[in-house]
Amino acid sequence: MTIPVTGPALLPLGMCHDYKAPGRDTYAWETTVHEERENNVHVKEGVSEGAFVAMRTARDAMLSAPRLLLPSIQVNMRAGKFPPAHSNGVRYLTIPVKFRNAEAVH
Repeated sequence: MTIPVTGPALLPLGMCHDYKAPGRDTYAWETTVHEERENNVHVKEGVSEGAFVAMRTARDAMLSAPRLLLPSIQVNMRAGKFPPAHSNGVRYLTIPVKFRNAEAVH
């Protein structure tokens, strides 16, 4: 089984965001079905579901969490709005802290 990129070849696809891949100097947030079928290393023609899963599993195991993951979740879950201001008028993004031994914190 291969993972198809479906649709008319010239159908434009918006990629939401782009991090400028190594070796590329410009952002590339728009592409077409044809370009993805030809060039996307993850889902181009002939890439099987098993190969895709293996590639992503190996790649993702090497990545740390994105630097702005926790702040972005707090804004995204509010549809782009920051949390309400506290009584002092300041809006705070909070970062959760989990200790391995909660008793040692006291």
